Amino acid sequence: MQQGARREAVQHKVDLTIAAGKRDGDEETQVQAIENAIARGERGILITPNGPGVNAALRKARRAGLFVIALDTPTDPPEVVDITFATDNFKAGELIGRWSRGALGGKAATIAVLDLFADKLVSVDLERNQGFLTGMGISTANPRRKGDEPRAGRYADGDYTIACSEPTLGAEDGGRTAMEACLARNAEINLVYTVNEPSALGAFKALQAAGSEKGVLIVSVDGGCAGVKLVKEGIIGATAQQYPLRMAAMGVEAIARIALGGATPHTSAGLAFFDTGVALVTDSPVPGLESIDTGQGLAQCWG
Repeated sequence: MQQGARREAVQHKVDLTIAAGKRDGDEETQVQAIENAIARGERGILITPNGPGVNAALRKARRAGLFVIALDTPTDPPEVVDITFATDNFKAGELIGRWSRGALGGKAATIAVLDLFADKLVSVDLERNQGFLTGMGISTANPRRKGDEPRAGRYADGDYTIACSEPTLGAEDGGRTAMEACLARNAEINLVYTVNEPSALGAFKALQAAGSEKGVLIVSVDGGCAGVKLVKEGIIGATAQQYPLRMAAMGVEAIARIALGGATPHTSAGLAFFDTGVALVTDSPVPGLESIDTGQGLAQCWG
C-alpha cells in the first residue's frame, strides 16, 4: 500500500505522511497517527484500521474536515469513515472455499481454521472466515460471528469436521503455533484455512516438522508476491489475490481530487464499499471455477 500511495502522491503532487502500527491489532499507535494528522491540518487519511479502538479518533478527524478512507479492512460500522476501498473479503474466502471443495473431490474434510484474532472482531477476519465456510458448503449460523457453525456435519460434497479454530495474529510464528496446537488435538487434518499467507507458511512449517505435510491442502488470502511463490512451490494450494496497490493509489487520487473541489467517490453497486477486485490464484484449477495461474499472479502481485 505504501508503494502504491507513494507513486500516486508523486503524480498528483500530494504531500504524503506514512505511519504504521507496531503489529496487527495495534490500535494505540494508529490513534496517535490520526491525532497527528489532525494537528498537521491534513486534507485526508487513508487507513487500514486495526480494530474498533480507532473509531473515535476517525470520527474526530472527519469532524475536523479530513476525508477518511479505509483501505482493505472496513470499519465497524462502515459509517465511521467516508468510504472504504477494499477487496470483497467474503468473496475472497468463498473462492478458496470453493477451490478446497473441488480439490477434495468428495473426500472427508478435517479442517484447521487459522484466523487472525480470537479476542476481537475485525471485518477482514470475519468475512474471510465466513466466506471460506460458505464456499465449502458449510452452513454458518450467525454471519456476524466466527466459530458458531456446527463442528461436524456435511459440506457440499462430503463429511467435514472442524478440528480447531486458532488465532495467528496474521504472522508466520502465529501460524506455526496455531497449527501445532491443532495437530495436538487432531493429527488427521487434511485441509488448513489460513487468514493470510504468512500464517499459511507458519502452518506448513508446523506440518513439516511433524512429518504431516503430505496430502494436506493449505488455502489462504492476500496474493502478495511471497504468497504467490508459495503457491508456485506447492506449499499453498490456492490463494485469493487482492490488490492493495490499487486501493492505495485510488485513495490518494480521491483525496487529491476532493482537495481541489472535485467529486467524492461512491461505493460499488450493492456493496457498502468500493470493490477493488479479487482473483483466485492456483496452478491446480478445478472445473467450473475461474482462476489465474501463478505466472499471471506474479505479474500483478505486490510486496
